[in-house]
Formats: sequence, C-alpha cells, structure tokens
Amino acid sequence: MPFTVTMPKLSPTMEEGMIAKWHKKIGDKVASGELLVEVATDKATIEYNALDAGFLRLILVPEGKRARVNEPMAVFTETATESIAGYTPVGIASEKVLEVLQETGSEKVETKPMPEKTSLVSSSFSPEPPLADYEFAFPTDQASARISASPLAKKLAKEKGIDLTTVRGSGPSGRVTSRDLNLAGPDQIVTFGRRALPTEIPGSYEAIALSPMRQKIAERLSEAKTFVPHIYVRQEVDAEPLFRAREQLKAANLKATVNDFVIRAVALALKEHPGVNSGFHRASQSIILFKTIDISVAVTVDAGLITPIIRHADYKNLGEISLEIKELAARAKLGKLQPHEYKGGSFTISNLGMFGITDFCAIINPPQAAILAVGGILETPCVRNGAVVAGKAMNFVLSVDHRVIDGAEAAKFLKSIQKYIESPSILLI
Repeated sequence: MPFTVTMPKLSPTMEEGMIAKWHKKIGDKVASGELLVEVATDKATIEYNALDAGFLRLILVPEGKRARVNEPMAVFTETATESIAGYTPVGIASEKVLEVLQETGSEKVETKPMPEKTSLVSSSFSPEPPLADYEFAFPTDQASARISASPLAKKLAKEKGIDLTTVRGSGPSGRVTSRDLNLAGPDQIVTFGRRALPTEIPGSYEAIALSPMRQKIAERLSEAKTFVPHIYVRQEVDAEPLFRAREQLKAANLKATVNDFVIRAVALALKEHPGVNSGFHRASQSIILFKTIDISVAVTVDAGLITPIIRHADYKNLGEISLEIKELAARAKLGKLQPHEYKGGSFTISNLGMFGITDFCAIINPPQAAILAVGGILETPCVRNGAVVAGKAMNFVLSVDHRVIDGAEAAKFLKSIQKYIESPSILLI
C-alpha cells in the first residue's frame, strides 16, 4: 500500500527544511537505510536515509523548495505498479502539495491546516520598481544640448570629443560656431574621456531567496534586536603585549591566533564574573545562570553564520582551545557540525579583527545575555612614560541584555578581559 515520507525534524530548532538534492528519482526502488535526500536546515545540510523500503512514486517537494516539518515530501508504494490514485498523504498537506497531486491526476486530498508560525509584524520595506522611460545621458551631454551652437558646431564637437560647455561662443548671444571649435585648445577643461554606457535601468534588482540558514539568522536576530534591551560597553586595550606574545610563540613554531587568546581571556573572565555567564528565559520570565562556561564562537560560512561551541572553555589551555576551534571551524565550513556542537552555549564571541575592523556592536544571541565584539589590532599613537610613541591597540564592545546584566557588572567583566589581554602570559598557564 502507499505510504508517505514527511519532512523530518533534523535539529531541535528546525521548523522547515529545503530539499538540496534528491538521490532517487521517480520509479526507483529504495532500500531501508539507503540515502534518499539531502535537506538544508537552518545550520547545515544533512543526509536523510529512508526508514522503510519501497518504490518512489511521487516527489511532492522538488529540489530547491522548502517544506515545514511533518509536511509530505514524497509518496512511496510497496510494489512498483501499485496505484496511488486517491491516496491521501499523511502529514500536514500544504497548497503546493495539493497542486502536485492535482497535476498527477490524483483524486481529492483531505487537507489539514498548517500550524501558525510566530513572526514579527513589520513594514514590508518593498523596493521601488525600476525607473520607467529612462534614458541615460552624461551630464556633459545634457549640458551641451542646452548650449546655443550651430548644427555644424555640434556635429564637429561630437566627432572631436569636445565638450561644448567648455567652449566660449563668438556668435550672436554667445552662440558657438565651428570657428570657435578651432580655437578650443590647451585651455579646454578636461572631460576625462568617454566611458561605456550602463546596461541596467536605475532601480533594477534581483531577488534572491533566503537559504534556510540565512532565514533563521534573519528571524532570530530580528527578534533579538526587537525584544532584548541591549546596552553596549566599549573598552580599548593595549595590544602590544599580546602582539609580542604571539610573535614569540610563532618563533617557537607554536601558532595561536588572537581569537584563541580572546577565548581563553573570556573564559577566565566569566569564571570571575559568573553573573555574565547567564541568559534570559522569555517564556518563564526568569534569569538563567549557566553552570558551565560554554563559549560560542561566530564562524562565517557560505550560507551565513554558525556558532560552534567550546565546551568547558575554562578547563582548557590556550593550545587546546586553538586546536578545538580550528577543527570546529573547518567542519562548520563544510556543513558537517552535529547539532550539539552549535546548539546552546552560555556566551558568544564575534571577531571581525581579521578584516581590519576597528570595532562594531554585535547583536545578542538569545537566550544568552551577552556577546563580545572584537576588533583588530591596529597601529595607534599611545602615551608611555609621558611620551607619545607608536603602539598597538584593539577595541572590545560588550553587548548585554539589560534585563539580566547591569552596566556596572558589564564594565567589571570587560575590565577583567582587558587585564588578561594586557598580561597575556597569564593566559599561557
């Protein structure tokens, strides 16, 4: 008899998935445990194997399309020739599922309403349409068109590439004549030559569908910025000691990044200030006090952003942190992280220093109550022993949830980070 394969829930927070690739086509026999489809979730692309053997008879969600969890993806039968006419797929039938069934000649299907999805109410912010009846012209062309000139002068000016706005006319009422063009020489204003004409109408655009990961990022960060009362505490630190420590390690063939030092510093600072290692439970309106220091580290991947976690970061030395974050980041870029490796965390670090950014303000990653934004090491004048000398500095901006963390507590925490960064030998212990 026919049976349905629905969109599986492949992560704790997954609400929908996009079909990245079907590994079977209609009519194929599929064995139990055999790779059936690849599903792009909000964090990774995950292979899904068939639970039951059968013949793939109907694909309801094609590649590149999304389906909610428990929405029918495909219809199978136990035998290759069994009819699926009139079969009602199990699960939550959407309008697009019904359209596919109608196209295949299946009979009427009983539908179940899709569960309502909580979303923010906001303006549409739709782009303006491209300009209509638009024709491009260089400013000099428009100005030249308004200049009084004889037809011959306009023709010669175009052939010689002379800007009529730079030629003084000797004719009646300043009219430019062909004789005036012969006088236009070294004193003529440079017009920098001609360039290629644009091919796109102003306002033209291409709409690109959000990937599941980018869609999840958009939802979470919009909600975080809307409902979490952010406050920001900024601190510039002397990065000269950190820079020298890295150079000394490099000379000994021991490689450690600035981010490795920052993670270690944050772990020790969180141990000193456990109130920052916290979160906010919106449903119960309660403060979460995390009992372990699990630091989420923002990593950029092709589809967006993911935050692999260094668990028990305060128990790990600099070398162990360096090895672990490199391995996690490498697998994150390949989409190979397991959910437990990026779900959760008690505090987040976002570092844009490798791009030469001075500083920035990061958005808190709920339910966590704080995130640290790290800038790059920059050459800067600084005062030492009453004299201005060349030095190195970096900026830290701490974003905290004011429902959980007060400004004074945030300031003390940031000062602890400064202490460790400016005395990096402590971080090597």
